[in-house]
Amino acid sequence: MITLRPALQRGRTKLSWLDGRHTFSFGDYVDPVHHRFRALRVINEDRVAPGGGFDTHAHRDMEILTWVLEGALAHQDSLGNGSTIRPGELQRMTAGTGVTHSEKNPSKTEPVRLLQIWIMPDQHGLKPDYEQREFPDAKGMVLLAARDGRDGAVTIHQDANVWLARPGDGGSIDMLMDPSRGLWVQVARGAFELRAGKKVIQLVAGDGAAVEAVESVRLTGRGATAEALLFDLA
Repeated sequence: MITLRPALQRGRTKLSWLDGRHTFSFGDYVDPVHHRFRALRVINEDRVAPGGGFDTHAHRDMEILTWVLEGALAHQDSLGNGSTIRPGELQRMTAGTGVTHSEKNPSKTEPVRLLQIWIMPDQHGLKPDYEQREFPDAKGMVLLAARDGRDGAVTIHQDANVWLARPGDGGSIDMLMDPSRGLWVQVARGAFELRAGKKVIQLVAGDGAAVEAVESVRLTGRGATAEALLFDLA
């Protein structure tokens, strides 16, 4: 079964410095039909204007992933971390018992585009933690985040695997699925054909799709820049 979440139906926050699109309920955008998918709570596609950004704010009991698509994002937090996240780098922050942070676009001329992702942890009250990894020139299917941090992935506190899919134009990625688990496909760039069981749909940038109760999935790239994030969730 595939359930499509079209890009143009997402919620939106539009400010002078921010254009944010919300796959699930977020802030003032409340959508009871699209509140979360299993432990996946937030996928925001944010475009931040030059010099703009999120002032210091607090989080707790959430696994927060940041994947930059264009530009650069400067990060500061109450754990003492200061870094810049660029395309090909993933940041993971375990908010746990509480953490504050800010995210700014340090450029005076170039916007930044990013995916902000929240995954609910499998336990509350964790010690706050921070991690950042590079995935340079990743192609095919690359593990970005997992509970056990295997194969160079960042560690998240949930029975979830987050994959980067870059199959190339006409290339395909095949996944064997446990029918009891769910897969969320979020297209970051380009377009894809998604096949799950006997159903086939076309996806473009910004589209999301929930896949459940199937034993296999095939994702075929349409264009050289096709890129998607795949969330395999208990």
